[in-house]
Amino acid sequence: MTVIVDWIPLNDPENPQNWPTSKKLLTACQIYVYTFAVYMGGAIFSASEGGIRDEYGVNHIVSGLGFALYLVGYGVGPLVFSPISEIPTIGRNPPYIVSLLIFVILCVPTALSKSYAGLLVLRFLLGFFGSPCLATGGATLGDMFPLGKLPFAMMFWAFSMTTGPAVAPIIGGYSVVVKGWRWTSWEILWLAGPVFVFMLLFLPETNAATILHRRASRIRAHVGNEKYRSQGELEHKQTNIHDIAFETLVRPWQLMFLDPVILYVDIYSSLCYAIFYSFFESFPHVYGEVYGFSLGEQGLAFLSVTIGTVAAAIWYISYNYFIVERQIRAGTWPTPEDRLFLALFSTPLMPIGLFIFAWTSRSNVHWVVSCIGVAVNTCGLITMYQCVFLYLPLAYPQYAASLFAGNDFVRSALAGGAVLFARPLFANLGVDKGVSLLGALTAGLVPGIFILYWFGDRLRARSRFASG
Repeated sequence: MTVIVDWIPLNDPENPQNWPTSKKLLTACQIYVYTFAVYMGGAIFSASEGGIRDEYGVNHIVSGLGFALYLVGYGVGPLVFSPISEIPTIGRNPPYIVSLLIFVILCVPTALSKSYAGLLVLRFLLGFFGSPCLATGGATLGDMFPLGKLPFAMMFWAFSMTTGPAVAPIIGGYSVVVKGWRWTSWEILWLAGPVFVFMLLFLPETNAATILHRRASRIRAHVGNEKYRSQGELEHKQTNIHDIAFETLVRPWQLMFLDPVILYVDIYSSLCYAIFYSFFESFPHVYGEVYGFSLGEQGLAFLSVTIGTVAAAIWYISYNYFIVERQIRAGTWPTPEDRLFLALFSTPLMPIGLFIFAWTSRSNVHWVVSCIGVAVNTCGLITMYQCVFLYLPLAYPQYAASLFAGNDFVRSALAGGAVLFARPLFANLGVDKGVSLLGALTAGLVPGIFILYWFGDRLRARSRFASG
């Protein structure tokens, strides 16, 4: 007879949900810094593109491949690392630690590469092995924080995602002028190396199935009886390679193409993510040529992204603290669609911000006005992401890992392509018309959020994947 090993009732100290707040915060901060380092590793490469063009004799599009392939790499990675982290015998930590070690090692040949083709391969691999924070960072936070507190933890995770690309051009812009384009790879190493050491020493396992599996293993070893098993072990024994391959390679696309809600969210979030990166390609023209900023000063313009993120964090956290939590304490639990309420106001901010940037980026308008446009766009983007990325796992809880893996891949692949076509787009149409086109694309999909908010419950009732 099998004996199921489970949590001690009421307040098991090994259950991540019951950890002291200090331990939860220390663990979460490691994920935040890890995420910051990986996202900075992508954007900082843009400061090196001028030096790459000079050394290898390539054009603007080809020099942008290093950035684009990094984005594609951390879009492909979640398809592999996300299902691995759910296996009870493995858990979250081995994918984090092993991949981050490889990431740190790869920074060295990237900085020393003599071949541009080799440099591109290394940049893709850096993105791929940096992706576990993207694949399972949210899952780690969900392991520790109850649903009522999870939005706060997720917002700080989103903050680390956007401040990485915002700070990277500042650091890279000033250092490349003095030390050359290869210096950005060393800077990634100096940041990611200490993060790896700290995580190796202090990051606890958070996957409940893995913790219970280890508990069952200890009990079996102690009593010498093989009947003690965790529920995760029993379920994993019934899972074969075919099942894992299906969940990794087929399930994300099945969800996307057979459910219109998921398809819309993936298209909309991917388009916004691609635009977020592509219109940054206009910064060298606007702040370099129009306003005469140096390379380092151009990087400072990216601080408007951080300002927009801070505004989004204050807005989103205040709403959840003063309104949502008050409803929960009163006994009213929000529906998945209720989590989209702020998105009704934040989604219009994205095209508004883009139009402000597009039509004020000229010499007779102060540069701060265009930066306000960037901040408005970022505020809307971050708030929208927090809403839809909380909505999806609530509406489709049993498919959360596949949902995010598929969304990550589509977002990153589209963003990788966007950074390549953005320069020709702005060169042919100009910044005003080019960014306006991006704004119009964003505005065209805004009504979908209202439809989802008003009729999402009816759509879920018809879905073969959604929970009731």
